[in-house]
Amino acid sequence: MTYAQIIAELDKKIYQPIYFLMGEEPYYIDKIADHVAQNVLSPADQSFNQTVVYGKDLATDVIVTTCKRFPMMASHQVVIVKEAQDLRDIDKLSFYVEKPLASTVLVVCYKYKSLDKRTRLYKLLQKSGILFESKKLYENQVPKWIEGYLAEKGLQADMKSMVMLTEFLGNDLAKIANELDKLAITMPPGQTLISPELIERNIGISKDFNTFELNSALANHDLLKANRIAKYFGDNEREHPLPLTIATLFGFFSKVLVFHYLPNNREDKAVASALRVSPFFVKEYRVAARNYPKAKAVEVISILREYDLKSKGLGNTSATTADLLREMVFKIMH
Repeated sequence: MTYAQIIAELDKKIYQPIYFLMGEEPYYIDKIADHVAQNVLSPADQSFNQTVVYGKDLATDVIVTTCKRFPMMASHQVVIVKEAQDLRDIDKLSFYVEKPLASTVLVVCYKYKSLDKRTRLYKLLQKSGILFESKKLYENQVPKWIEGYLAEKGLQADMKSMVMLTEFLGNDLAKIANELDKLAITMPPGQTLISPELIERNIGISKDFNTFELNSALANHDLLKANRIAKYFGDNEREHPLPLTIATLFGFFSKVLVFHYLPNNREDKAVASALRVSPFFVKEYRVAARNYPKAKAVEVISILREYDLKSKGLGNTSATTADLLREMVFKIMH
């Protein structure tokens, strides 16, 4: 079942005996666990019939014993196991999963990894409850996620705003949701569009000086803009560490190189899928590919490797971060 299906079923008061929530993305795991904790039992029933435990603090046998108790003056009891990935003997849960108690709602939060599909526990969970895997989004999927999250609040954002947030926050959905909630609170009455100016004012991400704009300047061979951004990054090294800037540029030019090996007559949708980027950026990759032929793209990647080593002190004794960045931009564009 998907996250939306699980929540919809819970809202209809249809409860499964076991929710085993696993995967690299903790956001949906926490959301489902919190929903169960807040909605299955009334506040009065929670004090007697809701138990929250942590995997590192106890053995699986104790969890099984707790799950086998009957609720006290309520239709259900809720048992939530947080940080279940720290359980040393989680396979013993199989003894309970095989014959779960209908009056117990067990929620197991197994974060940052997934169960081995060959295990007995995994196979039993497929039969006896909800086995939900929460996968990390690729960064090219994050703008679409932001769009959906904002739509639920009656808000929207332009593509540049969504890319700025993705670049600054990565694919950590909990962090992104937190920042979006802050932006929603600070928006003027009647305004529904989150703009780059609003993000700059409230989160501190510059709308003009960021790696997204540096990628664009380099792709378009805009030497003046690239140098301005390089100077800004050099003057604000703490907010824009050179290794992180290089990593972002490496990702961009690696995709430019991949673009060169795609078949001819490439439609935007096919290119976006192959590069794992939003279709919004395909035009920029086409421009970059024209300005950086295959051999030059390979050379740029070599330059980035060279300056990555220098930024870490190898082969560099005196140049500052700002000096290295200016040199690197010059070599890339000449």
